[in-house]
Amino acid sequence: MITFARHGQTAMNRDGRLQGRLDVELSELGVRQAAALGRELATKPVTRVVSSPLRRARDTAAAIANAHNLTVEVDERLVELDYGDWDGRALQEIAVEHWATWRTEPGFAPPNGERLADVTARVAAFLADASGDSHTVAVSHVSPIKAAVCCALGVDERATWRMQLDVAALTRVGTRPDGSAFLLSYNETAHLRDLV
Repeated sequence: MITFARHGQTAMNRDGRLQGRLDVELSELGVRQAAALGRELATKPVTRVVSSPLRRARDTAAAIANAHNLTVEVDERLVELDYGDWDGRALQEIAVEHWATWRTEPGFAPPNGERLADVTARVAAFLADASGDSHTVAVSHVSPIKAAVCCALGVDERATWRMQLDVAALTRVGTRPDGSAFLLSYNETAHLRDLV
């Protein structure tokens, strides 16, 4: 099984800005959310903790790995979608017609950015490689985790626009011996209920 954990809150996602490949730190609340993830997964039989290379994910992964006396492995395939020229911009600054195109065309990419289809391809490769592990925790970002869900459900990237994924949420994906994936749970947040 692969448990995907979205990193904790940052000031940028709190303020509705696209972070993409910007390497920002967790907010104070994000640090507390990462600790809550660590507590939630502390009693689970985790064998590996893998993270996106971005700091917000690595710091979240460290809180989980520490509970298991494991070292965080970094995997570039878990990095967030590259928003290109849109990195750092507020969501409302993106033209409505660009959002409309993005929602209907999986081949669309932000200027100098990455297509959702590319994210799905790299996450599918990660899923295939991790299928033999007993329990991997993969700390990543909204787009790669939604891509994993699309792989598990056998749907294309347009489905990502119909999913809401909270910060510090857990999503569980199982893998069969043939390497195919299936969805076990999505957007679990009960471990965050005591956080303001």
